[in-house]
Amino acid sequence: MKAIRRLTVRPVLPDPLRPLSDLARNLRWSWHPETRDLFQSVDPECWTASGRDPVRLLGTVPPARLAELAGDRRFLRRLTAAADDLDHYLSGDRWYQAQPGRLPAAVAYFSPEFGITAALPQYSGGLGILAGDHLKAASDLGVPLVGVGLLYRHGYFRQSLSRDGWQQEHYPVLDPHELPLAPLKERDGTAAHIALALPGGRELRARIWLAQVGRVPLLLLDSDVEENDLGERGVTDRLYGGGSEHRLLQEMLLGIGGVRAVRTYCRLTGHAAPEVFHTNEGHAGFLGLERIAELCDEGLEFGAALEAVRAGTVFTTHTPVPAGIDRFDRELVARHFGPDSELPRIDVERVLRLGMETYPGGEPNLFNMAVMGLRLAQRANGVSLLHGGVSRGMFAGLWPGFDAEEVPITSVTNGVHAPTWVAPEVFRLGARQIGVQRAEDALAVGGSDRWDSVADIPDQDIWELRRTLRAQLVEEVRERLRASWRQRGAGTAELGWIDDALDPDVLTIGFARRVPSYKRLTLMLRDRDRLMDLLLHPERPIQIVVAGKAHPADDGGKRLVQELVRFTDDPRVRHRIVFLPDYGMAMAQKLYPGCDIWLNNPLRPLEACGTSGMKAALNGCLNLSVLDGWWDEWYQPDFGWAIPTADGAGTDPDRRDAIEANALYDLLEQRITPRFYERGASGLPDRWLEMVRRTLSLLGPKVLAGRMVREYVERLYAPAAEAHRAMDPDSARGLAEWKARVRAAWPGVSVDHVETSAATAAAELGATLALRVRVRLGDLAPEDVEVQAVSGRVDSEDRITDAAKVPLKPVGGPDLEGRWVYEGPLALDRTGPFGYTVRVLPAHRLLASGTETGLVAVPSGDLVEAAGLLMR
Repeated sequence: MKAIRRLTVRPVLPDPLRPLSDLARNLRWSWHPETRDLFQSVDPECWTASGRDPVRLLGTVPPARLAELAGDRRFLRRLTAAADDLDHYLSGDRWYQAQPGRLPAAVAYFSPEFGITAALPQYSGGLGILAGDHLKAASDLGVPLVGVGLLYRHGYFRQSLSRDGWQQEHYPVLDPHELPLAPLKERDGTAAHIALALPGGRELRARIWLAQVGRVPLLLLDSDVEENDLGERGVTDRLYGGGSEHRLLQEMLLGIGGVRAVRTYCRLTGHAAPEVFHTNEGHAGFLGLERIAELCDEGLEFGAALEAVRAGTVFTTHTPVPAGIDRFDRELVARHFGPDSELPRIDVERVLRLGMETYPGGEPNLFNMAVMGLRLAQRANGVSLLHGGVSRGMFAGLWPGFDAEEVPITSVTNGVHAPTWVAPEVFRLGARQIGVQRAEDALAVGGSDRWDSVADIPDQDIWELRRTLRAQLVEEVRERLRASWRQRGAGTAELGWIDDALDPDVLTIGFARRVPSYKRLTLMLRDRDRLMDLLLHPERPIQIVVAGKAHPADDGGKRLVQELVRFTDDPRVRHRIVFLPDYGMAMAQKLYPGCDIWLNNPLRPLEACGTSGMKAALNGCLNLSVLDGWWDEWYQPDFGWAIPTADGAGTDPDRRDAIEANALYDLLEQRITPRFYERGASGLPDRWLEMVRRTLSLLGPKVLAGRMVREYVERLYAPAAEAHRAMDPDSARGLAEWKARVRAAWPGVSVDHVETSAATAAAELGATLALRVRVRLGDLAPEDVEVQAVSGRVDSEDRITDAAKVPLKPVGGPDLEGRWVYEGPLALDRTGPFGYTVRVLPAHRLLASGTETGLVAVPSGDLVEAAGLLMR
């Protein structure tokens, strides 16, 4: 019989065991092995049955066992030690508290998904896992972050396979009372809510749930509350589900509702108000509008409020392609803003202009969330060095007149939270060398360029560790494979072959990620005969473990999954290549450490960063990847292998796949498998182990989320907080008025004349030229602008590369025609073709960069010809 109602019955813990509840409710257990070991010892069978979730565990342990533990002095000593350790972790000073200068009192970090632990399934892929790692690293470093997201009642989908290998989706309902969450409550004990106004006088209400991620509170908004109508209750039903209006409402709830949730949390707990707001991708971009509305309510005009909000906002873009950005119909957005809906104090036309694609090729009828995010943030970044460059090119149209290199989008390369992703066996090996505390600090905080202590670990120990991890993966794969085949309808008599699937002594390759077409799940199948030869080689075989989910609406991705599954079903190779459905954090934590090679073969440059290879590297796994994302930045032959790319403009996609697949097979046949199976005098694969050692010692410190968050603090959060403090109401008004005046006057700004002391088109290295420039400023004054000399090598088309910029000084003016004279030296500090030009930029002390306004004046074509601005 089916229950008509579901309740969560919580156990009453004996007084001596009460600290277990606090330990279970703080998600630090998800990356703290000692706490997990403690929970496992409560009841090993229940621990496994609960999916290693302490909250579920405590709900299923028999009362008799709890009573027994309450009298077990050894267990109570362990419990006291774990509780004391958590208390010290939460209250003690950490890296952030030891930094000089005035850092932000708090930072609000918004993301549509967070991958903290499999016990809180609120993630779909890399964006969510990155956000979860960001929160954990911030906690370890002591950064006063407040996370903000949505609570999806179905999370992302669970994946299984049909008999013929077609992906099937399942959406289990999540009960927040069974998750490691607590409702945020008002002082009278009622649940805290926020509300958004909807067209037609309706309202969208949401409850606020709190997940404690170490020191970091994570606020999750849940629209499934009785006060909402059925449609509004479903706004937070699924991650990335529903149609356009459904997505818009999710993003309004995340951005606008998220700011209101932060304000409520700070009011109720006394937490410091955020000085910096960080939006992880464009989904939360509406947070800027809510903050503008707050300031308008305090008496600021829209323009001044916009400047104040921009000063303290950081925007991170994660997509390298326009198709990956959320865009909404202008009329749909207009319907949800304005007098009859949300933010009635703001003119809806101002809202629409923030998301308008005003650049060449843009769609004027679409509202672009990333464009709005960039316009509402004074600081923006991509997530790898290569992706930063791609992003500058992709959004260059928002800064017309500037080269893509000067677009104000920097990069902070992603990192991964080592305590979450490093296998306990790897950690113990490191701790044996340098001690537990130093090992924990090295993984969580980082700060060193290399881990030299790895050099002292004997080859035999590293090899035994790698074989142990491989053997654990083999057992995990067989268990998951058996469950998958049973789901597909196979009987016990058909599954005997699974006992021999994979081999703990065979070179193991992992490939696991989402399955959009650009990640090329099936590139390895390009030449099936050649792949079979690799899998079944009599002396140097390989084995491959593949996992991944296609988006529910992506039939093309599902066909790729089915194509791969059908190949793995072939009795000739199914013991050497497997597909595991339902890829998630729990699977990943076994997969990364157990593989010898991590394969990544996207279409370059469509992988913004790609952190799975980082997690593998931290466990001594070598990377085999296209030079994309982080691998393009940090690849060295010491760390793995680069798959050559055929990304020339004239290469059609089919030929490109053929060339790159062939390169992949060549690497495996000629370089990788021989090195793995080659044995030195000691009987060990010496050359392979040296690569493992170098990966751990040199690459390990780079890929840490601790390094990433420290970069965010130093390069983005601290400057944003300083700019936020400088933007008092008078300064904000002054900047807004100045920008309006400069924009109105800019058509009257020009470079009229350039002359130099150079007599010929050739000069000696080290010489200095004297530049004299006449500029017309119109209604502006010299203090409104900066006149620059821009110089450097020139390419075959006379474009200046690696430019140096030197400000020139006003020496006279205005003359009768309103022109000012600027002068300055130009150092010839490079040999070869050299060029220079001059330009005029707006200048103000509160601008983050000279390119911020998108305004620039350069010499006209006629003037360039007359001045002879190139030297060869």
